[in-house]
Amino acid sequence: MTVVDDLWYRADVAQQEAEQTYHRLLEDQDGVMEFTRTRYVSRPRFETITGRVQDNGLPYGAHSVVHRDDGALLLVRHDDVGKWVLPGGEVGPDETFREAARRELAEEAGIEAAFEDLALLGRVQFYCDEYETWGVLPIYEAEATETALSVADPDDEITDAAWFRSLPEDTRDRDVLVRFREHRLE
Repeated sequence: MTVVDDLWYRADVAQQEAEQTYHRLLEDQDGVMEFTRTRYVSRPRFETITGRVQDNGLPYGAHSVVHRDDGALLLVRHDDVGKWVLPGGEVGPDETFREAARRELAEEAGIEAAFEDLALLGRVQFYCDEYETWGVLPIYEAEATETALSVADPDDEITDAAWFRSLPEDTRDRDVLVRFREHRLE
């Protein structure tokens, strides 16, 4: 019995969706800072990623980079990742990317913010053996309208939220956030 491996096809479909999402997000946008990340993952993880990207082009959902008047950035502690990260997560079937980012912010940090345009756009490359695909990571800029934090994450992945003027060393994509602060907030 011959087993047909269709993972190459699923990876290709995911790439096509990512490409369309990428171009749609950049329409009428100025000043979006772009970055690329590479991830080497197991086959089960690659299968999960291709499925997510096929849905809407996003492997990790929509996120926000939230700042206060004094330039401090909001980060949340993601225990599964073991790092401080930007608030964000999966997009529901009836949500826009911005709506998902807003909902995730409320869940993970308990605050509201005035959302602005897309600030950062990541391209995340995934590799598994001979397979590859990619997905888009949209990050919206937002200014906090309140600053008292309260974590109420229904997924129990986020255990803390805090404001940082100096980003911790264990911040995911720290280099990108440092560049963002230098160009947008200082």
